[in-house]
Amino acid sequence: MKEILEDEKYRVIISFILFLVALIVKFDNVLINNILYIISYLLVGFEILKNALLNIVKGKIFDENFLMTIATIGAFIIGEIPEAVAVMLFYQVGELFQDYAVDKSKKSITELMNIRPDIANVLEKDKIRKVSPEEVAVGSIIVISPGEKIPLDGVIIEGNSSVDTKALTGEAMPSNVSIGDNIISGCINLNGVIKVKVTKDFEESTISKILDLVENATSRKSKSEKFITKFARFYTPIVVVIAIILGTVIPFITDGNYKEWIYRALSFLVVSCPCALVISIPLSFFGGIGGASKIGVLIKGSNYLEMLSGVDTMLFDKTGTLTEGVFFIQKVNPIDISDDKLLEIVAYAENYSNHPIADTIKRFYNKKIDEKKIKNIEELAGLGISAVIDNKKVLVGNEKLMKEKKIDFKKCNDIGTILYVAINSKYSGYIVISDQIKTDSKDLVKSLKLNGVKNIIMLTGDKDKVAKDISKELNIDRYHAELLPQDKYKIVETIIKNKNSDKFVSFVGDGINDAPVLALADVGIAMGGVGADSAIEAADIVIMNDEISKIVSAINISRKTMKIVKENIFFAIIVKIAILIFSALGIASMWHAVFADVGVSIIAILNSLRMLRVKKIGD
Repeated sequence: MKEILEDEKYRVIISFILFLVALIVKFDNVLINNILYIISYLLVGFEILKNALLNIVKGKIFDENFLMTIATIGAFIIGEIPEAVAVMLFYQVGELFQDYAVDKSKKSITELMNIRPDIANVLEKDKIRKVSPEEVAVGSIIVISPGEKIPLDGVIIEGNSSVDTKALTGEAMPSNVSIGDNIISGCINLNGVIKVKVTKDFEESTISKILDLVENATSRKSKSEKFITKFARFYTPIVVVIAIILGTVIPFITDGNYKEWIYRALSFLVVSCPCALVISIPLSFFGGIGGASKIGVLIKGSNYLEMLSGVDTMLFDKTGTLTEGVFFIQKVNPIDISDDKLLEIVAYAENYSNHPIADTIKRFYNKKIDEKKIKNIEELAGLGISAVIDNKKVLVGNEKLMKEKKIDFKKCNDIGTILYVAINSKYSGYIVISDQIKTDSKDLVKSLKLNGVKNIIMLTGDKDKVAKDISKELNIDRYHAELLPQDKYKIVETIIKNKNSDKFVSFVGDGINDAPVLALADVGIAMGGVGADSAIEAADIVIMNDEISKIVSAINISRKTMKIVKENIFFAIIVKIAILIFSALGIASMWHAVFADVGVSIIAILNSLRMLRVKKIGD
């Protein structure tokens, strides 16, 4: 019995039964009826009475507990006992409904918290020791069996498998991994035993950073939430003063019917409780953040969710954001030699370079290089490389190098970086290297324009010609090329200074050099957050994989959230003002007041719960 009485929902059920018995049966002995009403009232109202008293002691007077206590005790005093019980009972029904709604809205986020790993299997002298992930040092070898969560970031040194990344990226399709691949914490190993060399402490791992983001996602309030908080702070004392005037001053200067006017004042107090707004607005944002997390979009606060809905200018980094960020050889065009021979000569020339272009060439050549054949390597700043390879004078570089060395060559107009090759002062062909445009970049730009984003701008450190070609192919409004990180910062800073006050600027980037601009923008969106620590730290929103089209999903979620928030604010305020006026005029009874409080709260909460139906792009 004690456990039943400690459970709020059972107390509400028992209270409701006692209330109905007293209301319907109407015993001849009035005392029995009143005892049933009082027991019913105390079952659902004791906690509210206690909280009201404690808050008064702490100096926090004007809250919903205070309003319910004053209104119901006042109703008892003037003999309106059934209505006093009804007010408290239906208020608690509304609270139960609110708790259910909040739990449901939290579920989408708390599910993400389940990705936290419990143990790590550390390999020490051919033996496995189970320890907490926090205890594992960088450089340790951990063993991950099928079905286990990956506890720490690292690189696979033995074995291959498939991993489930759904909790982080929202993608249902498993990813195949093998030796040499980086692997991130929070994913689930599906079908193979793998050994992983740990590359980050647990505190610096992907899973720790993500959990920290999720746990603090609702700590940053939106303007709408701040407005409601301030509104409730001033609104509640004002309505209490008006109620006092209604119950004391008005009957004194009019008909002297104190009971009638006190009844009106008590109804006024019941209506005035701002629960519908205080509960439903944060609930809407919580639902929006939870809905976004389902599709692999982490939003750090409701303020960023709100601003995203008002973005009309989006700036994009190019490499790794609109493009794959991995260079490929698009074309090998030899003259008087074979494709393989041209690629071999360029690979030898680029052997000692750490430039991404050189890495691409060597990766595609994929053969052992005999360094004895390479002599007199000279890097020509801004031009290319000069070397003697297998006793032949080789030049590999750009158009300027060919012109400076007076090589008779044919200019290539393909999109990408062109490496011209000359052997013994004779033009021998070219290789085109380019960064592929992501498959969904074109659709992204089109969708953004359809969704009212007026200005789409690309910022890149790449050459003007490459930027121009990509901008044209993606139908981007304008671009700025050959930029340093500080140049990007100045451009975004200027755009923010000149924007409309009710519109926002978003920057989308993916790496360390984008961090300053991600922090500067109204809404910074990081791509590839699972691998870029600086992006996670600086950005306001993190897309947990490279699917750039999810930006459109995030915008749709933010706009749907704001639509629901505005509906709730408008509906609650209009209904409450109407019932407040009717209560003051004596037209509305306390039953109407109960509807205006509990009923409006439930309707607003139901409306907020629509955010939890977000399951796919554009839902």
